[in-house]
Amino acid sequence: MPFTPLHLGVGACCKAVAQQRFSFMIFGGTQILMDIEPLLGLIYGWQYLHIYTHNLLGATLIGGMALLIGKPISQWILRSILKYRDWKISWKTAAMSAYIGSFSHILLDAFMHHDVYFFYPWILKNPLLHLIPYSLIFYSCIFTAIFGGISWLYLSRYKK
Repeated sequence: MPFTPLHLGVGACCKAVAQQRFSFMIFGGTQILMDIEPLLGLIYGWQYLHIYTHNLLGATLIGGMALLIGKPISQWILRSILKYRDWKISWKTAAMSAYIGSFSHILLDAFMHHDVYFFYPWILKNPLLHLIPYSLIFYSCIFTAIFGGISWLYLSRYKK
């Protein structure tokens, strides 16, 4: 299923650790951009759902796109809707958030999907497929989302 929230566990942990040096909004937007190809594949009945965006080149391009459109959109949301007037997302923070989002996405998906090829179109093999059981990935993502979210709430509330 495209647009799974399970990938957000990685982002929640990164946000807890890095605080204002990581944008959870840009990370989340990157997850959506990464899964546009699988969504279209499901709609149109494609045989392969993860060919173009779920490899190192595709993740780099999607990360770059998320960086360029995610920074201004996230800043606008923070300032206009959430009323954080003095909040600024640096380009370094935006880049780190977008690229952690895209590369962690293909890493997690590589354990579950046969058509994730890191070096596509040159090498059509996925050495990580079924290396970790799906249930372990699923519950780990849920745990990291809960742990990261609680940690971020605690740390952001009690920071000096």
